Amino acid sequence: MRIGIQIPSFTYPGGQEQIAPIFARVARDADQGGLASLWVMDHFFQIRGVGAAEEPMLEGYSALSYAAAITERITLGTMVTGVVYRYPGILVKTVTTLDVLSGGRAWFGVGAAWNAEESAGLGVPFPPVAERFEQLEETLRIAKRMWAGDESPFEGKHYRLERPLNSPPAVSRPHPRILIGGGGEKKTLRLVARYADATNLFDSPELPHKLDVLREHCAREGRAYGDIEKTVLSVLSADSTAGQLEDVVGRLGEHGVDQVIFSARQPHLPNAVPLLADLAAKVA
Repeated sequence: MRIGIQIPSFTYPGGQEQIAPIFARVARDADQGGLASLWVMDHFFQIRGVGAAEEPMLEGYSALSYAAAITERITLGTMVTGVVYRYPGILVKTVTTLDVLSGGRAWFGVGAAWNAEESAGLGVPFPPVAERFEQLEETLRIAKRMWAGDESPFEGKHYRLERPLNSPPAVSRPHPRILIGGGGEKKTLRLVARYADATNLFDSPELPHKLDVLREHCAREGRAYGDIEKTVLSVLSADSTAGQLEDVVGRLGEHGVDQVIFSARQPHLPNAVPLLADLAAKVA
């Protein structure tokens, strides 16, 4: 079992001047504390359920590049990039850059997108959900092709790339790990079985059923279920205790979860990262 941390909020004591030093401290402490992964949301407005849209939100890949420069071991990813945010070739180039500069520590976290509010606010096209899933599958095909060094033209329904050149290539072999977020049973989990190295699901009562659905998709795709890393997003609250976190990990481990990623709404609190570091040492 591995333990990761997601940082979904940049609302810290001291205002925006403290965002960089606090984020840096959390990233370094997570790295030195033995956590497996560090994640940020790829959103441009803060999302409902975490805070008001007007609260501070950093651009995901800029934040991860900053984290890459001050860490040594921890893997880095977005949880997850909405497929509508960037053209696929540019997105693959962005993830590759993070992978090269971090020495092979990048994840490619991606999903079909859901936040129409920020897309409308910033002028990003936000097509209907069926079209977004088509875009997601084409993006995954393009990523696989570019990371394989295939520069031949790509002609899809939504994207046309005349020469998908990707130089320098990624350091990770065979490519940065692909994680698809979401638990949609007909489309999302099918795409996980077909293209991904990992799935990310919520810590909810539906989790066992979602994993069973993924197993069925793997059988249909001729994919070994065990080849896919099962990650689950849980919550680290201000009053979480070591015992509670151990119970969460134990319960999820019984379902075959490989990595639990705790969303730390207040990562600046002194006990946040140490709690997870102690947990990581116990379950390693």
